[in-house]
Order: sequence, then C-alpha cells, then structure tokens
Amino acid sequence: MYINITKSETGDNKGSSGALVHYLEKENRMQPENGMENKPERWFNGTANDIKPHEVRTGIDRNVAKLGRDDSKFFLINVSPSQKELAHFVSKYGEDGAREKLKEFATRIMDEYARNFKRPGIESHRDLLWFGKLENHRYYSHNDKEVKSGLKRKGERKEGRQMHVQIIVSRKDITNKIKLSPQNTSRGKNKAHSQKLGQFDRTAFKQSGETLFDELFDFERNLKDSLQYANTMKNGTAQQKAQMHTLTELTKRHPQGQPLAMELAHDVAQGMFESVGEMLTTTGSMAADLLGLLMAPVEGAGEQQSPIEEEEKRRKRKKKAQSRGIRR
Repeated sequence: MYINITKSETGDNKGSSGALVHYLEKENRMQPENGMENKPERWFNGTANDIKPHEVRTGIDRNVAKLGRDDSKFFLINVSPSQKELAHFVSKYGEDGAREKLKEFATRIMDEYARNFKRPGIESHRDLLWFGKLENHRYYSHNDKEVKSGLKRKGERKEGRQMHVQIIVSRKDITNKIKLSPQNTSRGKNKAHSQKLGQFDRTAFKQSGETLFDELFDFERNLKDSLQYANTMKNGTAQQKAQMHTLTELTKRHPQGQPLAMELAHDVAQGMFESVGEMLTTTGSMAADLLGLLMAPVEGAGEQQSPIEEEEKRRKRKKKAQSRGIRR
C-alpha cells in the first residue's frame, strides 16, 4: 500500500486548486477505446459521489480564511494499492465492486488522516474539506526510465492494474477555522506549534492505512510487503536489519509463521531489541514458538542450517574479514 502526501502533482498548492482539478480530470477527457463508451469518474467525499469539478475547485479555493499568499492552501494524498492488493480486491468484489470498495477505503483513510492531528473537534473525514477522484490507469511521464530509454512514449498507459485514488484536502477544516498541516511533523518537540497546527506523524498515518486495508478486506500481507519491513531495511540499524532478515527467513521456510513474524516485526521496527538473540529471549511464550519454527527442518529441503546459525556465521565471517583489513 503506497500512501503519500504532496503539495500537488502540478507543483503548486499556494494558489488556486484549478490546475490540479483539471489535471485529475484527464481520464474523463480521453477518447473512448475500441468504440467503447467512457464512463466518467465523478468526485466523491464520503457524503456525495457525483461532485462536479467546478464544485471541487470552488470548495477548496474558498476555504482559505486567514491563509497568506505563501501559505499552502491544500494537499494531495495519493492512495495506491499494490498489484497484489488490487488483485485481491478484484477477486473479492469484481472490477466494478473493487472501484466502489476503493472509494470506501479512501473515506476511511481520511478518518485516519483527521485523527492523526490529535486535535479536539477533528475526529473524522466529516470534519475535513476534501474531495477524492478515482483513477483507473497510470501513464508514463518524461521522468520514467522507460521513456528516457525510448522503450515507452510519454503519456502511454502503464501495464497491469493501476487503479488508485487521488485526494485533494483543504489546509483548513470544514468550518474554515482550524489550520491543519501534515507538514507539521514536530511530534512534540515544539509543543506550542504542535497544539496550534496539529501534530502529524506521517509514518503512523501510512501504517494506519496499511493496517486498515488488511483488517477491512481480510488481506494476508507478507512481511516483505509491509511498511515496517521497508522502513527498517531502508532506515534501520544493522541490528534491526539482521532481526528483520531472521524473520523473513522464518516466513520463507515456514509460511505458517507469517502472523507471528508480523507481530515481532512491529517491535523490531520500534527498536525494542538489541540483537536477534534478545528478540528471541524477551518475547515470552512467543519466543518458544518462533524458535521452534526457526529450528524446525524444512520438508523436502534436505539438511539446512537455521537462519540463526546462518546469521551467526555471517557475523563471524564479517568480523574475521574486518580483523584482516578486508572490506566486505
């Protein structure tokens, strides 16, 4: 699940939203393919599903009380399920049903967005001024490597399922009184500033969207497809990465250990353990389950070392190489 917050795809959110609204109407302006009629995708906001483009523009542009010329007036939230998640959607609800379910999910995402500010009176999507637009496809841009290499043309449709939702949300709440900025990520470092603008934790917001999707639609997420795995392998310490590697080996050898690994991965991402060994010894009864799975032989795989033994040997090899002055 890819969830991102940006200024806008047109590069400017300090003026009118008109350019962005026009850009997001691009699929409705395209010529029908193979003689088929294009069914326009209308804007929605959790209470209405047939909102016109001019209503979106005027709604956002008028909700700017006490915002200066250089202040952000709105933000763009991109909600893009992965290919696996979309395949799950379609198999569960069908093509048309998947579109409606994705819109419902987007509304729930905006509930999480509102609550993330931790502001009194900002409790759900109904407290926000926002408009969502479902897009069925993605298109190659001049920044894509396929276009740069000449394999694809700019504007050509990308392959596979690409259904996603783009959401324009006003900087001000629905009453046009409270400023809400996801750019404020102080997390309590500046208490007065946080109280004024609403503290916002982007990582927690993205994680809430992933968790919500899994719970609402009974999606069994693999550890390697999780946000906490991606964040740890990108930004985590060497110890956290080693722990996450051990958990991925668990799920690779013993798929039935996936729920257990996902539970432990949360603690790994939070930096709860200093080593693989501590991860195993400080989880109570969970440790026995994990250790049993890790040490169990893999049926049909012959004699293999456990991930713990492999990790310990790798650590020793690295230490030995460093003592010899060899860089690995």
